[in-house]
Amino acid sequence: MNQPTRKFSPRAARALVAAAAGAAAFATAASAYAEPQGFLETIKHHTTLINTVPENGDQNPYAVVVAPVTAGAIKQGDVLVGNFNNSTNLQGTGSTIINYRPDTKQMTVFATVPRDLKECPGGIGLSTAMTMLKSGYVIVGSTPSNDGTTGTKGAGCLIVIDPQGKIASAITSPNINDPWGNMAVVDNGTSATLFVSNAGFGVGGAQGTPPVFKQATVLRLDLDVPAGKPPVVKKETVVGSGFGAQADKGVFLVGPTGLALSNDQKLLYVSDAIGNRITEIDDPMTRDTSAGVGRQLTADGLLHRPLAMVTAPNGHLLVTNALNGQIVEIDPATGKQIYARWIDTDKAQSPPGNGDLFGLAMTPEGDGFYYVEDDVNTLVLAK
Repeated sequence: MNQPTRKFSPRAARALVAAAAGAAAFATAASAYAEPQGFLETIKHHTTLINTVPENGDQNPYAVVVAPVTAGAIKQGDVLVGNFNNSTNLQGTGSTIINYRPDTKQMTVFATVPRDLKECPGGIGLSTAMTMLKSGYVIVGSTPSNDGTTGTKGAGCLIVIDPQGKIASAITSPNINDPWGNMAVVDNGTSATLFVSNAGFGVGGAQGTPPVFKQATVLRLDLDVPAGKPPVVKKETVVGSGFGAQADKGVFLVGPTGLALSNDQKLLYVSDAIGNRITEIDDPMTRDTSAGVGRQLTADGLLHRPLAMVTAPNGHLLVTNALNGQIVEIDPATGKQIYARWIDTDKAQSPPGNGDLFGLAMTPEGDGFYYVEDDVNTLVLAK
């Protein structure tokens, strides 16, 4: 049986429309004050802090590390930035680490590594692999070249620098070949564990389109850290292998770059740039064999050649893209890519920000992150 159509007076109709609009506005307001889905929603401002080019003209900032302690020339909370290129912009030839002090907004040169450091095969080109230990020592990777191309690249090393910026030692090994990506680190004070990717195995100069070599690794270094002395390698273990790496004229190398540990240290996440994915390796702190490339967590979607990676306070992964100026937030519990946020909109590149984003580090308070835009040699704070 059909129900009769209910009619409203114009005044009643207007009241219903107003009530509906009010309800919609309330719902919008409620959603605006809802708990954020992820960390990136809390980021409101991007502030350019400094130009990172020191007096010697080094360019192309790659590594970004926030000092965990005060030691020597470094104050807790200082931001260390390593340069990959020299003053003529040749890749794999940068030798300086600059220090930005947030409270004074001043930049100084923390260390200048000799270009011909004999203990480092191939010389010096400071890569994205850098950390500072609680002991005050800084460890930075070298992925060196003589002419800015992979045709003359060396195997490189890890350089140990004391808190005053002086070279203390170099770490070399058959397992170290172009230490490349940002490190994941567990630092217990008198001992430490470093994870570093090595993208140089098999890669050399090539005509035309360079081939992909599936020989890149993730190496775990277990260190002893004696009081007042440089850290020494106690044990080294390849925990990941078979990742793709490729020579590239624009960025020197494409290979596994971002490394981050889960909060419980039971998983190591790896940004596999060639595979356009994030993988995870089980039991990274204790395993004594390689997990290969591990298990795929997420791929494609918002990822466009994932690079640097850190863990946000909420446990999510933040990953910069190489092929656009975005950072992507991922929930590792589900593998869901929550969203991407533009952090570099420089239209000098296509897409905007293409090839600009490398180093990435959380602020000590966990309320933002530091990153570099290497095309314009700047350090930026997002919070």
